[in-house]
Amino acid sequence: MQTIAPLWLWATFIAIVIGSLFIDFVVLKKQGAHEIGVKEALNWSLVWIALSFLFNGLFWWAVKDTTGSGEIAMEKSLEFLTGYLIEKSLAVDNIFVFLLIFTYFAVPMAFQKRVLMIGIIGAIVLRTVMILIGGWLLSEFHWVLYVFGAFLILTGLKMWWAAGKEPDLNDNPALKLLRRVLPVSQNFDGEKFWTVENGKRIATPLFMVVCLVAMTDVIFAVDSIPAIFAITSDPFIVLTSNVFAILGLRAMYFLLAAVAAKFHLLNYGLAVILVFIGGKMCLIDVVKIPVWASLGVVVGILTVTMVLSLRTAPAAETLQRPD
Repeated sequence: MQTIAPLWLWATFIAIVIGSLFIDFVVLKKQGAHEIGVKEALNWSLVWIALSFLFNGLFWWAVKDTTGSGEIAMEKSLEFLTGYLIEKSLAVDNIFVFLLIFTYFAVPMAFQKRVLMIGIIGAIVLRTVMILIGGWLLSEFHWVLYVFGAFLILTGLKMWWAAGKEPDLNDNPALKLLRRVLPVSQNFDGEKFWTVENGKRIATPLFMVVCLVAMTDVIFAVDSIPAIFAITSDPFIVLTSNVFAILGLRAMYFLLAAVAAKFHLLNYGLAVILVFIGGKMCLIDVVKIPVWASLGVVVGILTVTMVLSLRTAPAAETLQRPD
């Protein structure tokens, strides 16, 4: 697996991720369990987005310095931006599933941020492993691109079919399995994952939520990672765009949780994006779609979907939060 990024940029990326997680943990511990408001979520979201764009600027400079070509640097930075936007968009669907899980278990808003933090760390580790495996497969077996493309098309069609339908966690096989193998308390015990009832140590509902969030991470990683390989095969760009999209997931969750009902058509847009990317992968040896064109298509689809959602959503429609 070849990458255009110099070694020092890899080290810088790792340092940024570790530093960001450390700061997040320190802030989380200092604040304790509290409900995150829209203003706080918006501020943190802007911080993560700004950090991602600053890193992309550093990446552009590093590539230009390494290759001596501004054209190559621009192409690679556009690949990062496109991959970041795709992963950020697909993370929205992930967030809606998180919202469903939290609502089903009536998780207090004050406890949700700890679960999301654990989910983010798990997602970073999981995606790093899957990206390295996927990159190796693509470098050794070119035909895997067609498999990835077909999978994304099928996933997009499935997402379109399921859009607008209310999923039912009662029929979730993972939840049924967890309940079968784990005794679970009926009530929360603060932010604890385990509690003691009648002298026995049993799981709390919050532990069930963490398990379901982890399983959701696995499912969405399988969907989203092939999508970015349609944009670039450089493992550095694939990994960094994924991780920077994930780092802002917690803040974006609390931001979107307040306005989720207003973007009720977004899943249709995400479905179209997946079909487009899957088609691009399947036709990669026939038609070469420029990165800027892919970026334009993704931005266009998201813009149209969000505008239509705002225009067609009932004015009185609000998101019902758990008590």
